[in-house]
Amino acid sequence: MQTTALEFSTYPDHPVLAVGAFVFDNGRVLMVRRGRPPAENLWAIPGGKVRLGESLQKSAEREVLEETGLIICAGKPVCAFDLIEHDSDGRIRFHYVIVDLDAELAGGVLRAGDDAREARWVAAEELSFLNVSRTTIDMLRDCFRFGI
Repeated sequence: MQTTALEFSTYPDHPVLAVGAFVFDNGRVLMVRRGRPPAENLWAIPGGKVRLGESLQKSAEREVLEETGLIICAGKPVCAFDLIEHDSDGRIRFHYVIVDLDAELAGGVLRAGDDAREARWVAAEELSFLNVSRTTIDMLRDCFRFGI
């Protein structure tokens, strides 16, 4: 039986490795509004699952391109965290270990794609008007002094 990405990630038997990329341009950060669980409809930095044999950097570059249409050059990891979501019965519905990388914009045309409902550049003063997780806001502040 073939397993789809959604089936693989829902009710896993082990944590799933994922990446995100912090990309800045003209004092704004690249963000997407997620189109699927977990964190559906939250604004987040773009990213997704690491594929077997793919480096963290290549995964981040691929995911950002798929979700935003932008080409990046991913750098070093800047932070890591767990995203664990339980269902109403207390079972683990999702468990991602997410490694976020610093990245530089290299080109492309911004557009939402893949599982992103929207993609846009967000200024620090706009963060309070968007549905953004506390974890993302804290990482932007602590790692990049963005939004202080």
